[in-house]
Amino acid sequence: MRHIVVTGGAGFIGSHCCVELLEAGDQVTILDNFCNSKPETLDRIAEIIGKRPDLVELDLCDEQATEQFFATHTVDAVIHFAGLKAVGESCQIPLTYYHNNLTGTLNLLRSMGAHGCKRLVFSSSATVYGMNNTAPFTEDMPTSATNPYGWTKQMIEQILMDTAASDPEWSFVALRYFNPIGAHPSGLIGEDPNGIPNNLVPYIAKVACGQLAHLNVFGNDYDTPDGTGVRDYIHVVDLAKGHLCALDYAETAAGFCAVNLGTGNGASVLEVLHAYEEACGKTLPYVIAPRRAGDIATSYADPSKAKTLLRWEAKSDLLTMCKDSWNFTLKHQ
Repeated sequence: MRHIVVTGGAGFIGSHCCVELLEAGDQVTILDNFCNSKPETLDRIAEIIGKRPDLVELDLCDEQATEQFFATHTVDAVIHFAGLKAVGESCQIPLTYYHNNLTGTLNLLRSMGAHGCKRLVFSSSATVYGMNNTAPFTEDMPTSATNPYGWTKQMIEQILMDTAASDPEWSFVALRYFNPIGAHPSGLIGEDPNGIPNNLVPYIAKVACGQLAHLNVFGNDYDTPDGTGVRDYIHVVDLAKGHLCALDYAETAAGFCAVNLGTGNGASVLEVLHAYEEACGKTLPYVIAPRRAGDIATSYADPSKAKTLLRWEAKSDLLTMCKDSWNFTLKHQ
């Protein structure tokens, strides 16, 4: 039985990944400080799978606590989700983002290396493709960023590349997510952000259940079929399964590898809104607002590397993603 540590494992993607790991028979320990997640998520994971992941409440920026954990536990691999993740907020408090995301990762890597755990799957992002690449995005394109959050992802990828180059025992897979949405089919876990959501689908969900008056659509004059931004939306369960494929790959391959996780198809903001209307059976009001700085017109993945290298591909369509999101929303509004 593998012992897999999941940093940030009580969060949206992390919790779904823990379900898949437990279902596969792995021993799972969550490291989380609950700054943007809830302890009761572990109860919901246990309800879904009949097994509870272990929990150590820990902030990776606490170097001594991180070192103490790895000194007292034998760990086979780490899936690293922990990090602050709101693009807008990262522009307001950049030093907090750089400190949290980079210091936490450096502490994690130092402790892992010191105790012989040298396999890590990293939660990266399609934001590393920046403003100047043309979709579909491929892993060999140059990387950059448009905000501090994106730069932390790009910088951590560079840290992983340099670490792998310095020591051939390391194996890193950086998974570049596109736009995770949906929820577990049980409705027990899903995206439940604190405050007003930053992401499209949780915002639409709050409009659908009456907590927000309307959806703001930022820009309708992009060079896209209906003028609204196009993104690659992927079901969070498909995404979680991709991490297990990446773990399997990391067991046999050394070095650093970046892999897109997306469907390879783009959907516009209005297409997502209309799919959600079909899922919830309501017409949802929206207002056209000015474009946001740093938003690009079109972003979607070329997922062929994931299919070839990880033997993974996304399965769910947009309507299924919206139905699962609405099912979760109904259970937790």
